[in-house]
Amino acid sequence: MAELADEVLRGDLRALARAATLIENHSAELLLRQLTPHAGHALILGVTGAPGAGKSTLCDQIISLLRAEGKTVGVIAVDPSSTVTGGAILGDRIRMQQHHADPGVFIRSMATRGIPGGIARATADLATLLDAAGRDVVIIETVGVGQSEVEVARLAQVTILVTVPGSGDDVQAMKAGVLEIADVFVINKADLPGADKLEQELHLIAGDRPLLRTVASEGQGIAEVLQAARVCKHETHLRPQETTPRIDHLGIAVRSLDQALKFYEAQLGLQPATRETVAQEKVNVAMLPLGEPRIELLEPSAPDSVIAKYIEKRGEGLHHVALKVPDLLGSVERLRSAGARILNEPRTGAGGQLYVFVHPASTGGVLLELIQA
Repeated sequence: MAELADEVLRGDLRALARAATLIENHSAELLLRQLTPHAGHALILGVTGAPGAGKSTLCDQIISLLRAEGKTVGVIAVDPSSTVTGGAILGDRIRMQQHHADPGVFIRSMATRGIPGGIARATADLATLLDAAGRDVVIIETVGVGQSEVEVARLAQVTILVTVPGSGDDVQAMKAGVLEIADVFVINKADLPGADKLEQELHLIAGDRPLLRTVASEGQGIAEVLQAARVCKHETHLRPQETTPRIDHLGIAVRSLDQALKFYEAQLGLQPATRETVAQEKVNVAMLPLGEPRIELLEPSAPDSVIAKYIEKRGEGLHHVALKVPDLLGSVERLRSAGARILNEPRTGAGGQLYVFVHPASTGGVLLELIQA
């Protein structure tokens, strides 16, 4: 893994492709530990919106503009999954074809594999890989499933929402979801009837956020979109950095996700943003957003899992409290120096997040999970 990491850091394309495959197969934990300290320099753009909005065309034009500036680009195209193979249906062969011969552009299609939220589980790790490999900009283009695509905002520094005229009737329905996480609003195909009406609808929601018109197929308005994204990233960097932990989620052990979700959906109106299986923990997970914090429902996927043993001993209920910290490795080092009992080395869990657990004996009786912000 050390040799592969060195090759990735040198920008070797074959090494980059091999590393991406390891990440998709969830076999790159050690590799990611070696690469993560080298990440943090790229502009991470999330591009989301309904199917047919022209996201791929917009991304293609952004890539062309970046390459004209001499910037290197990594693209993660999250596609629907094939019901036969589980792989990406659309595939990178038909996306942004003009860039495939360009070594300055690395494009990877990933299948959602049934995970809601428009984001494949390994997407966060792949973004880290491309960042560490020296790509100046990493673009994450989501499947395009509407309101549930809010997960892209957790990965991207700047989220671009692409809409099209004729979708105005859907704006109110989307207000509580994807519209809230957008940093930049784009009305693509702005030469079609209904662009003015859609702009009026979006203006009420966008507030001070950029609202731009493009005709991506003609290359119109692309420079303005890229500039708006760069300004958004700059403004984010000017905000005070987090220096204290904050609550990320509450982990609740349940015997059945489906049964538990009936309560949260029917009685509280909470919809799961993601559902996935974390094989190494032998657990099925559903994440329910509560603004910034979340509820994490944990269902055992095997009788010998930690969650199964917890339920057998204590019944369903609060399993752990998770705090997001600005420097996970530093926090772990300080806790160990103070004699705290750390239950695992930092590793990747649900949603691609790096985490450790701290034993209840060290925290006053509550299992504590620390997550890298």
